[in-house]
Order: sequence, then structure tokens, then C-alpha cells
Amino acid sequence: MIDFQYQNSYGLKDLEKIVSILRAPGGCPWDGEQTHESLRRDLLEEAYEVVEAIDEGSQEHLKEELGDLLLQVVFHADIEREKGSFDLDAVADGICRKLIYRHPHVFGDVSVSGSGEVLENWDVLKRKEKGQATHSDALSSVARSLPGLWRAEKVQKKAKKAGFDWPDISGAVDKLSEELGELKEAIGEGTNPEEELGDLLFAAVNVSRFLKADPEAALTRATDKFIARFRLVERAAAERGASMEEMSLEELDKLWEEAKHTLSKE
Repeated sequence: MIDFQYQNSYGLKDLEKIVSILRAPGGCPWDGEQTHESLRRDLLEEAYEVVEAIDEGSQEHLKEELGDLLLQVVFHADIEREKGSFDLDAVADGICRKLIYRHPHVFGDVSVSGSGEVLENWDVLKRKEKGQATHSDALSSVARSLPGLWRAEKVQKKAKKAGFDWPDISGAVDKLSEELGELKEAIGEGTNPEEELGDLLFAAVNVSRFLKADPEAALTRATDKFIARFRLVERAAAERGASMEEMSLEELDKLWEEAKHTLSKE
């Protein structure tokens, strides 16, 4: 029989104990088998589900998804606790020390004029803390596990702090056109179009940065728009007694333009 007391409500320490029980011998076989590597995708998915709950504006959904994300943190900490490496308290200690160190205007005697200076100081302190001696070190420190568009944006922002940036959006737009031309040329010649496609996407992120638009959010909206138009095209084809597969590209293009017009009026 497990040593566990049922309660009317539970806290963080209770969650820590439940995870420990689940992973211990005699607990849950699946939980006991998990590793950092096997849980890697789960951690990412839970983080994205938190973001989705934020976008929905649902407090109940947000509370649930934050719980799922918190479980991942506790789970990974428990794996290390079993190894004798660190535990959840050590994780909390680390982030507490980091917050205190990076907020000298709150916990020290540093004065700031506003949030802009706070961010500047944060960046300086972070580079010092991480031992980043050069701007290149700062660029290399951006996690490769980030979604590609976000990683490109973050790298570009760090490059800007070194003075490596166009003075306005026109340079970024011109570069986008240049990269599109190089992609067309590579496709025509059959010489590594994938590399040129990557350059085009990187240039597009630069444009989004000047527009102060989140590239991932912009792409998500474009994908949602595509799905909405596609749905109207499929419905219109069915109303004509045909499937999309049976129609010519010219017919589908006509339906697509009709769908664009319909949605633009909504």
C-alpha cells in the first residue's frame, strides 16, 4: 500500500510527492520508464498548449494547461533527483538566484529610467553570466530547438545590438526580393534550391521584425486563412457535383478567387 494521504486540495509539494510515487518501484510502469529524451516532445507540446489557452482567453483552460506544463518540470526534476543530481528545490533556487541577479534595480542599488533600460541591463548581465565574450557567442547561444522562424528572429535581434542591421525596412524588403530571385535562379539551374529557400525565409523574418510582427503568428494566421479558403473551395466544388480531384487547376483557381472575395467581405 502506498504512503499517500488524500486531501481536499493539493499544492506543489503534493505534486512533487505524487510524481515520485508514480516513478518509484511499485508505482506506474510507464512513468518509471520515462527519460528526459522520451519526454522531450511532451514538454514542447505542453508549452504550445499553454500558448493556445492564452490565445483562447480561457482562464480554466489556461489553469489546466499550466498544470500539465508544471508536471513536465516536476517530472524532469524528479528524474534528476533519482540520480542524486538535483531536485525541484534546486531548480527553484537556481531561478530565484537568477532573478535576483538580473534585477539589481529591485534587489540592489541600480537605478533605471524604464523598461527599456531594464532589458538592456538584463542582456548585459545575461552575457556576463553566460560567459559570452563576443556578439557571435550571443548569437550561438540562441537555442537550435526553437521553431525556425523564432530562432531566426532572435538571432537577428542580437545582431542588431551589434549594429548589424538596416536603418529601415526598405533594405530588408530589397533583400527579400534579392533572395527570391536567387531561389528562382537555383530552381532553374537545379543547384541547391533548399539553401536559397532558407535564405528567403530568413529574409522574410527580417521584414517581419521591422514590421514588429511575430513571424510565427503571421504564418499561423496565413495557414488559418488558407484552410478557411480551402474549405470554401471544397464546398463550392461539392455544390457543383464534383470533387476537387476531378476539377482542373483553372477551375480550382477560379473557385479560390471566389473564396478570397467571400472571406474578404466577412
